[in-house]
Amino acid sequence: MNLAALIVTGDAALADGLLRLAAAADAHAEVAHGADEARAAWTWPALVLVGADIAGDVASAGFQRRPGVVLVTPSAATSETYRLAVEVGAQDVAALPDHEDWLVDAFAAAGEPEGGWATTLCVVGSRGGAGASVLAAALGLTAAGQGLRTLLVDADPLGGGVDLMLGLEEQEGVRWHDLAERRGRLNTATLRETLPSSGDLSVLSWRRGAPVPVSGESARSLLDAAVRGFDLVIADIPRYPDDVGRAALRSADLTFVLVPAEVRATVAADGLAASLRRDTDELRLVVQGPAPGGLTADAVAHALDIPSAGAYERDRRLPAAVDEGALERGCRRGPLAEFCAGVLADLALQPYAYREEIAA
Repeated sequence: MNLAALIVTGDAALADGLLRLAAAADAHAEVAHGADEARAAWTWPALVLVGADIAGDVASAGFQRRPGVVLVTPSAATSETYRLAVEVGAQDVAALPDHEDWLVDAFAAAGEPEGGWATTLCVVGSRGGAGASVLAAALGLTAAGQGLRTLLVDADPLGGGVDLMLGLEEQEGVRWHDLAERRGRLNTATLRETLPSSGDLSVLSWRRGAPVPVSGESARSLLDAAVRGFDLVIADIPRYPDDVGRAALRSADLTFVLVPAEVRATVAADGLAASLRRDTDELRLVVQGPAPGGLTADAVAHALDIPSAGAYERDRRLPAAVDEGALERGCRRGPLAEFCAGVLADLALQPYAYREEIAA
């Protein structure tokens, strides 16, 4: 495991307290009990925590100035504390126990590799039964099949669960219920490891029964971890989004509005688009055929004045596949599979491992 943080202190109680916070953040930290012991590892980790008890020795050692240094004191900071922080080249001062949450976030950030940010897509249907959940899941399956680490977020607590479509409802793992009260920064590696998954596709859905309220803060924390830990995040959004849906919309790079080629669905999409623009700017129209009255995709696009992402025909095989929890099998070929492949080609996403290789 890579060293995320170096703790430099001769105070055993302070060292134990900081190691506890590192464990809470799933970050690997080691303790150097003196300046000489810290010298060899000073430049390695992303985070260096220097205890106030040993700050004078560290300052006298003449270590190279570097980012990510925090001076930690087990009591309230004083003018002397800030003087020591300047001498050791610390960018921050943390006083325990008041700044424990801040330190957990700092440990979590230090424990994560730098890999850039995921693209976030939202999918919403203009009417009930339009097939937005199927489209979101199909995009996720296609992306995962291309080697993209993908998270499918179910933002509809009353939608029945996207995990059911994928046959993952019995798989152990974290659901929204487990994150409803979560605050602060989530560790991305832990998130990936604990979510139900199939190959490179991870799913965050709801447990059966009455949904729990999830605050906007908890939703933002989850989405922040998601964009740091995945290549692609896809959120299935209801037409009347709550805090989870609005948080996803506000973080979205693109929001796809799925409109069946019907007059009523098109009229509904006009009002929906106006509502969505309160939380997201980049809307793209997706038209789904067949058109019972001959309404064309171009006519829908013209009526709504939303840039088009394309169109596809409803696949009659998919309802049965959804009922059987076998959507993956149903999406291997057909018009929806072709459409999803085209969308991903236009986005030109690169897998995390490839981005990491280029950066190196």
